[in-house]
Amino acid sequence: MVLKLFPIWAPLAALLGYLNADLLAQGGGAIVPLLMVIMLCMGLTLTARNFLDVGKYRAAIVVAIILQFTIMPISALIISRLFNLSEQLTLGMILVGTVAGGTSSNIMTYIANGKVALSVTMTAISTLISVVLTPFLVSLLASSEVRVPSGEMLIGLLQIVLLPVGIGLLLNTFFATYVAKVQGAMVMLAVLSILAIIAIVVALNAGDLASVGTEVVLATLMHNCTGLALGYLAAQLLRFEPSVRRTVALEVGLQNSGLATALALKYFTPAAALPGAIFSVWLNIVGALFASICRLEDAIKERREMLNQRGDQ
Repeated sequence: MVLKLFPIWAPLAALLGYLNADLLAQGGGAIVPLLMVIMLCMGLTLTARNFLDVGKYRAAIVVAIILQFTIMPISALIISRLFNLSEQLTLGMILVGTVAGGTSSNIMTYIANGKVALSVTMTAISTLISVVLTPFLVSLLASSEVRVPSGEMLIGLLQIVLLPVGIGLLLNTFFATYVAKVQGAMVMLAVLSILAIIAIVVALNAGDLASVGTEVVLATLMHNCTGLALGYLAAQLLRFEPSVRRTVALEVGLQNSGLATALALKYFTPAAALPGAIFSVWLNIVGALFASICRLEDAIKERREMLNQRGDQ
């Protein structure tokens, strides 16, 4: 129930951050630790088996990862130019486009009746690859006037992403029985951590929202929808089964905007963190709508099959 209502909690967290900006803005230093908690929770859902299953859906995984690190960063730059966003906001959009898929893609894949294990595998692999690709792509696409500390970002990603995910994986491998008992609590912790990040980032940018809000809101919405639509279209053209199409689309379109936000605050400016914060809200609303449409499609198909069976009898 908590996961299915997550699209409601995300905008409420943003509203809470806006209305309590003075108080919540003081929690800026908690964003990186909160993100590490989320990564740890993701690691606790992984097993070595997830990586062994790569061969079964090798084509889908390769396609999703290629789209992830091509469509999303390139469309981020194009959309930023279309909306004439400032240098720092454009940098924030690029950061969103160059990070890996987020844990929300796993949640929405479950709701959409997609391949959850495949989604987790895609997220895990893209997360590991992003440790190198994110700094590289940001350096490649960012304005020449923006100093991108690629080396520092690489080290930061190792600490923020790879370390907690690795610890979670090891714990789930060697202490699976105990981890299973706290799995529900860890999911709740991850959800609360994501909501806290959204609220804090909106609070940090509350003063700027009035002047840049409309452009950033529309740009991040277009970015999110572009990833979902092109991800699904590519999977359809490659004739993947419906459940795999959904999984690919959600993996491509739902970025780890929490990580983009943390990187922006750590290495750039609060303004650069704004696209990530707003994308966090959109990805849950749009992702939930997409997942709901998928479930409705399945329900209609199931209903038709039942009626056909009755007709045959």
